[in-house]
Amino acid sequence: MTATNFNRQLERLVTGIPTTDGAGVSLVRVLTHDLQHRLDPFLMLDAFHSDRPDDYLAGFPNHPHRGFETVTYMLAGRMRHRDNAGHEGLLQPGGVQWMTTGRGLVHSEMPEQENGLMSGFQLWVNLPGKDKMATPSYRDIPSAEIPEVSPQAGVQVRVIAGSAFGTTGAVQKPSTEPLYLDVRLAAGQQLDLPIPAGHNAFLYVFEGGLKVGEDARLAPAGRMAILSNSADAAGVTVQAQGDSRFLLIAGKPLNEPIAQWGPFVMNTREQVEQAMQDFRDGKI
Repeated sequence: MTATNFNRQLERLVTGIPTTDGAGVSLVRVLTHDLQHRLDPFLMLDAFHSDRPDDYLAGFPNHPHRGFETVTYMLAGRMRHRDNAGHEGLLQPGGVQWMTTGRGLVHSEMPEQENGLMSGFQLWVNLPGKDKMATPSYRDIPSAEIPEVSPQAGVQVRVIAGSAFGTTGAVQKPSTEPLYLDVRLAAGQQLDLPIPAGHNAFLYVFEGGLKVGEDARLAPAGRMAILSNSADAAGVTVQAQGDSRFLLIAGKPLNEPIAQWGPFVMNTREQVEQAMQDFRDGKI
C-alpha cells in the first residue's frame, strides 16, 4: 500500500453528549442516533470515565437486547456480566466483552468495586437482517488475549478486532468486518493507519490530541473524528500532539434499514414491535 492511499480526511468533529443510562450511570454518548446511517454498521458509542462512585455504582441492572452486538472495552475498573442464557463473566482492566444479542438476551452489567476509577467504552454494532434472530452468544476476552504490535518506535497498537500491521485481532466478524484498534502514539509521532476501502471509520481521542489527514486538522481529546469515505480511501495519516491515545473503529456498511426502539434494533417497525411483545411475554 503506497502513501497516497492514506488519503482519508477529518470530515467532521463530534462532541459527545453527557447523559445517564442504566440505573443512573454517568457517561458521554459519543455516537448518537443521528449518526447511525453515516457510521453504519455502528449504532452507538458510550464513553465512561469517573472516580466518583456515585457516577457508576448503580450499574446496569437487568435489561433486554435484540438484533445487534455490544462490545465493552474496560480501561479501568471491574464489571460483572450475567444473562438469562447462563453466561457470566468479570470484565477487568484491558479486557473486552463481546456479546451477540441475536434473537434476545436479558443481562446485567454491575460494577464490582466500591471506589476508584471506572473507565471504558461500550460500542453497539448492528447485525445484518439474516442474523438478527440468531442464537445469542457471549465472549469474555482477557487483556492478555488481545494482541499488541509496535509497527514503529513510539507506537503501540492493541488489535481488538480485525487485522492491522500484520497482526490478527482477538475478534473477527465476517458480516461487518469490524476493525477496532486502541492506539498509543508518543508525542510527535506520525502513523499511517490502514483502513479497509469502503469501511465507514472514525477516531475517538481520549488522551492528547491528533492532527488528522493531509490538512492536519486537530482532533482534541474528548472528540470523535469522523473520517471521509470515498472509493479510493484506504487509510488515514495521524500525528500525535503530545503523548496521545485513541480508538480507531471501522466497519463494512450493511446498507439495511434501521428500526430502533431503545434496546431493540431491527429492520422494520413491525419487527421492533414483535421484540417488545416477546419481552413482555417472557420470550427474551
